[in-house]
Amino acid sequence: MENETTLQRILRRGASAPNDYDGDQLELEERESLRRVAGLSTELEDISEVEYRKLRIERVILIGVWGQGSVEQAENSLRELAALAETAGAEVLAGVLQRRAMPDPATFFGKGKAQELRELARDLKADTVIANSELSPSQRRALEDVVKIKVIDRTAIILDIFAQHAKSKEGKAQVELAQLEYLLPRLRGWGESMSRQAGGQAAGGVGIGSRGPGETKIELDRRRINTRMSKLRREISTMKLARDTKRAKREKSSIPQVAIAGYTNAGKSSLLNRLTKAGVLVENALFATLDPTVRRHETPDGRQYTISDTVGFVRNLPHQLVEAFRSTLEEIAAADLIVHVVDATDPDPLGQIATVREVIADAGAGSLPELIVLNKIDLVDQQRQVELRGLVPGAMLISSRSGQGIVELEQQIAALLPKPEIEFRGVIPYSRGDLVSRAHLRGKVLSTEYVEEGTVLHAMVSEELAADLEAAKSL
Repeated sequence: MENETTLQRILRRGASAPNDYDGDQLELEERESLRRVAGLSTELEDISEVEYRKLRIERVILIGVWGQGSVEQAENSLRELAALAETAGAEVLAGVLQRRAMPDPATFFGKGKAQELRELARDLKADTVIANSELSPSQRRALEDVVKIKVIDRTAIILDIFAQHAKSKEGKAQVELAQLEYLLPRLRGWGESMSRQAGGQAAGGVGIGSRGPGETKIELDRRRINTRMSKLRREISTMKLARDTKRAKREKSSIPQVAIAGYTNAGKSSLLNRLTKAGVLVENALFATLDPTVRRHETPDGRQYTISDTVGFVRNLPHQLVEAFRSTLEEIAAADLIVHVVDATDPDPLGQIATVREVIADAGAGSLPELIVLNKIDLVDQQRQVELRGLVPGAMLISSRSGQGIVELEQQIAALLPKPEIEFRGVIPYSRGDLVSRAHLRGKVLSTEYVEEGTVLHAMVSEELAADLEAAKSL
């Protein structure tokens, strides 16, 4: 599809999504295993520039405006953008920061710097510029007109990564909705192609009732986007209902729930695998996990609980994604405890913590108990470990890869989860073996003995279960 537009590509991907296949945890890993072999190219010398750009990896220059904070923070933010660009499949050639209080309202960079950027892009043979903040439609167009190559922003990169990594039906629908919400105000017309009106004889109709101004092409695209967005919202609502039903069953069973939250690539999936052997995809890439994974686990003293891996966060996460993934974020809001995973190797761990807490608060989970875990501690020297303990008092230092600190983490999770507080002693008839199973599952069984009348049970249980046991025990 040589002339396929961004809109057509997004809609085509949504239309071709399978209806009954819900993804595979190893899909990304399998896709990454296919790599091009060097030296086999048979590229034609007369291939056009447009066709050539479809085949090669994009060569990008990163740009940012440094208005407040330290230069180290500005450089760290640009390094994070570089990681995002590489995850999306780009080759980063250079990064440029401009010191100014606010981005230029016309071209993001000032006119002089925009001209310098054009020369740099020409010298480096770059084909894309990525801005480290969200550009308005007019800023993107104006900067593109100056530098003469494609200009995109941070939001577009994050949306692209999400589109690559989405596996489940719900994840794909959420990403497509976010992309269309981002694209809608950015539709751009060139010449007559977008201003042509369909109606009357132009639309193939003749005579009464078929004439009229009709719609311009850009209006038609807007209508198609709005129609598709309405359909996606209905689909996501249906999927949310199914997710809510599963969550309600877990809540009704009184099994405590733990949610693993944190910055992207902090090691959340690695931690879930270390704790539960869940087999979740672990990839040294940003946003490798988009779909929540829930697994059952138990505390060292035998109490069962569920633990879920959730989508990672990042600074300036596009609001379209926060809204689209709100049903997914509700997994965090329903938890009894949040295990907040932080990358110990990051130069700004406090910035990571602040970003994650902001999104958690938006999801309505700001008041939940939180356990901060500094992961990848095996990659940090002793001096830095001391500094981290001072920066984040009370945090646990662990390594999901080596297993350091995991035993202590499990003990701390057990200490923070709600405990059964009512002591029960009695004989439960064999016909109510389901209650004994519930005591094992949701409480702490201290002893059992089997007699003719039934099971002699001594356990610490919840108030609800204690009432059921009292009603069923033999008199």
